[in-house]
Amino acid sequence: MTDLKKLVLANLHAELGGKMVPFAGYDMPVQYPAGVMTEHLHTRRAAGLFDVSHMGQVILRPTSDMAALVAAFEAMMPVDVAGLAEGRQRYGLFTNEQGGILDDLMFANRGDHLFVVVNAACKEADVAHMQAHLGAVAEVQHLTDRALLALQGPGAEAALAAWVPGVTEMRFMDVREFDTGFGPLWISRSGYTGEDGFEISVPAAGALDLARSLLASEGVAPIGLGARDSLRLEAGLCLYGHDIDTKTSPVEAGLTWAIQKSRRTGGARAGGFPGADRILHELAAGPERVRVGLRPEGRAPMREGTALFDPDGTPLGEVTSGGFGPSVQAPIAMGYVAASHAAPGTSLMGEVRGKRLPVTVVSLPFHPTTYKR
Repeated sequence: MTDLKKLVLANLHAELGGKMVPFAGYDMPVQYPAGVMTEHLHTRRAAGLFDVSHMGQVILRPTSDMAALVAAFEAMMPVDVAGLAEGRQRYGLFTNEQGGILDDLMFANRGDHLFVVVNAACKEADVAHMQAHLGAVAEVQHLTDRALLALQGPGAEAALAAWVPGVTEMRFMDVREFDTGFGPLWISRSGYTGEDGFEISVPAAGALDLARSLLASEGVAPIGLGARDSLRLEAGLCLYGHDIDTKTSPVEAGLTWAIQKSRRTGGARAGGFPGADRILHELAAGPERVRVGLRPEGRAPMREGTALFDPDGTPLGEVTSGGFGPSVQAPIAMGYVAASHAAPGTSLMGEVRGKRLPVTVVSLPFHPTTYKR
């Protein structure tokens, strides 16, 4: 593990008592002395600061025509890029020719260019993918001189507004740039916890001062990967490589909300993206399997890989994410099951350590979201 990449804030994590673990090639804090449960509940109650600098930050700058870049980028995914207004961000999905998901991402329209944030484990492949498909119309700039922080929770706005007052005017999925004493901050009102909050791209030189300033704010605590995972699971959000992958379609994954009407059959710019035949067919006819929320009975969590069966013993699928939900005080999970058994209220069985235990299909999310619309 000596070749693990270090975060810009590595010394701060050590100072704060962070327990470091390997994750996506980086040495990352999984928790701090308070522990995962306390960190999770603190984020729901007040505000948590996450270091997500392992994520990939990419600028797509048109070499001549912004419209050509937008069209080429839109051709890479079943998502409406052309209709995204300046100063707004959208969830996207790179798909392959088989209709599977290469990665999920966030992209923002910043007027004269696009700003893209991709998953850490996929970022090298994503950058190469973008260079291959966009190289003729854009400069693909993988940024390595900026950190990325996420401030999440009901206290996030007040904490950040003390340093950047303009964020109070932002709504969910707005993006803005602010000139500050920490350098130019690129801020989106978004996150991965289901809570209101912000993701902040900051120059590496200003990252430590910004992090210390936010942590000095009332109600803000450092939060590690452990609580980030339990928070996103309660919010019903997918984790790439687990809940979605190169064989999973957006329709199977329940991500049809990310496919706007303009890209669907009959839309102004229908199809034309990798895997369109499968994806458009599944939108019309339904997929054979779907991602569902699961509530195991009792207190035993059903972890990733747990096999799922109907009460008669017929295999139906498996769990892709599972654990204990601190906010709901119960085990929760997500997984894929045959579409015939996906309705909320359906009783299934999950095999845990050789025993088949009851689990019920439920609607997602497990915990209500609090985005500022």
